[in-house]
Amino acid sequence: MKNLKYSLLGCLLVLSSTSCKKWLNVNTDPDHPNNSTVLVQNRLPWIQKFYAYTAGVSNFRASCAAGVFYSNSAAGNALSVTWTVNTSINVTPYQTWFDEVASNLPDMYNSASAKGAYYYMGAADVFSALGFMEMLDLYGEMPYTQAVSGIASPAYDDGKTIYNGCMAKLNDAIGLFSKTQAAGAPSLASGDMWLGGDPSKWLKLCWGLKARYMLKLSKKSDLYNADSILYCLSQGPQSIGDNVVQPGYNNSTVTDYLEGDPVVTNGNFDYAAYGSNQRISQFYYNLLTNMRGSGVVDPRMTKIVPASMSNVVLNASGQVQSYTWNRSVGVDAYGSATRLLAGGATSIVTPSFATATTKLTYTISDPTALANFIAAQTAAGHTFTTTGNTVTVTYPAGSIYINSTNYLYSGDTVYVNLRSSALATSGIPAQPATNVNWYPTAAAFTAGTVGSTGSFQVRPVSDEEILTYHEMCFIKAEVYMRKGDAANAYTAYLAGIQAHLSMMQNKLTSWQAAGYTSTNPDMAPMNQSDITNYLASNAVVQGSGALTMTDIMLQKYLAMGCSLENWNDMRRWDFSAGDIAGFGVVYPGYNRGPLFAGTANYTGTSVTDPRYWLRRWQVPTSLEINYNLNNLLAVNVHGADPNVWSMPTWWDCATDDIYYGYLKK
Repeated sequence: MKNLKYSLLGCLLVLSSTSCKKWLNVNTDPDHPNNSTVLVQNRLPWIQKFYAYTAGVSNFRASCAAGVFYSNSAAGNALSVTWTVNTSINVTPYQTWFDEVASNLPDMYNSASAKGAYYYMGAADVFSALGFMEMLDLYGEMPYTQAVSGIASPAYDDGKTIYNGCMAKLNDAIGLFSKTQAAGAPSLASGDMWLGGDPSKWLKLCWGLKARYMLKLSKKSDLYNADSILYCLSQGPQSIGDNVVQPGYNNSTVTDYLEGDPVVTNGNFDYAAYGSNQRISQFYYNLLTNMRGSGVVDPRMTKIVPASMSNVVLNASGQVQSYTWNRSVGVDAYGSATRLLAGGATSIVTPSFATATTKLTYTISDPTALANFIAAQTAAGHTFTTTGNTVTVTYPAGSIYINSTNYLYSGDTVYVNLRSSALATSGIPAQPATNVNWYPTAAAFTAGTVGSTGSFQVRPVSDEEILTYHEMCFIKAEVYMRKGDAANAYTAYLAGIQAHLSMMQNKLTSWQAAGYTSTNPDMAPMNQSDITNYLASNAVVQGSGALTMTDIMLQKYLAMGCSLENWNDMRRWDFSAGDIAGFGVVYPGYNRGPLFAGTANYTGTSVTDPRYWLRRWQVPTSLEINYNLNNLLAVNVHGADPNVWSMPTWWDCATDDIYYGYLKK
């Protein structure tokens, strides 16, 4: 592991806007602060930001694996469609965590300790728990006790050691946030972007994280403790006002020194919506349009599922005069996957903008396909001519269309990508900060033709959710349901749905006030009547007697969206195996799709075989296997094997014997 201890410090010194006067004293050089003199209140916000960046890539890639997103990027497609191993999957979370966050935690803790700044010490402990638990979720085993110690080839620790270490850090943090800081210690408010320096909210974060992490032990009858989780929840977030988020901004073109992505934007945006490859999956889309088979469209749907302009008519000045919104459909990777089978797993095409009237001629030899294509053009209102087995379609100036003569791709405009624009990424200097739509080209922006309105969680100005009240409610609902207390489970289930709706509504209202909705109606608040009608509909369980674990977990899945926690939950429930505690299939419809090609990595042959599913990622070859292989193999003899991807992590095993059996046999 490459221990680049001063990576973040170097970035901090270049980018920090803190006045150098604060560093002036006879023993320090204000122009060249070093690792021991940098102020803890300057270090914390960068740790917060870069942790959110690490979490953003983990959230996105885990969401591909969990069926929230389809992607035709190399990493995303390997996770969302083919289930094949790709080395681009596993590097960035590991690299950004160790290089940009973990390497700075000991120094922040030690500097804070010298000043009696107990809250900054507590924050260092929280980030240690957050990050190393995330790494455990992803990789299973890694250096922990010797990590960021300066040892060039640190020893590996097993998952149990890492888990217990993270829980111990949270306990330490609770003690530190319960103290009063020493006189003269820097205030937490001067360096805290997340919670405004409120130690009581940091305490709620600690307790909420403990509840989340204790829930991971749901397979372990000797360790899972429902009442302990409920106690943690009682001390954790109690309303959406206690939500912990990393705010996203669109006010700078500065990019990250390590990855080259925007520094101020939402970490989820940097991966899910920076490029044009990502789309909503059909699995997720169906929950927003047909939860519980109700046929009810969720009021959140138009805020989460992006749209593009269609049927565009330009005026004499080349500006959009009229149009309709083309709301995306989901990409089917798990069911029949008709479109992907026809054109290939990575073949969904990014649309183009017609600067002038454009004609494309398609040759279609199959009579049925020809008839279907003609019918599709008629339904879309396109002008076309036919000659034998060729069809020529006219796309008017201003249109969003697929610039390919392969007829299989011509309908790909129905799959609107998640892309949003930031000042640092749009390539369109005239695009203002309050317009975060994606436009295929500068000409499309000039005309006003929107290529994508983006999605709620993954715009540059979205909040990146670290810990939320709605997650706490759904954890409570699951715990009570496991206890057989359907009444309390139902109360928590309803509270979770309402909390997520309220969180979204608050953010949408703030976007409206900031002027984003003048160009993007999807950023406007939901209609309250739609919310009321949804809550009273069959999409939501109308009584505790009808509540199932599937209802709880699917509403949680919908609300968490772009989150590592969905994949964590799916592993706890063995995906769609239906073999946990008599609760049946919790994620119906989730399975390997027809383009599955990962037989070397997922060696199980049935859904009830743990090795059938994606259970972890292999540690990065370029960062660990090439440099620290002996230490890896000392803990997990299969750590470099192709099928380690289907090996359960410690918390994903019912007993220690099962876990250590995987590592050694």
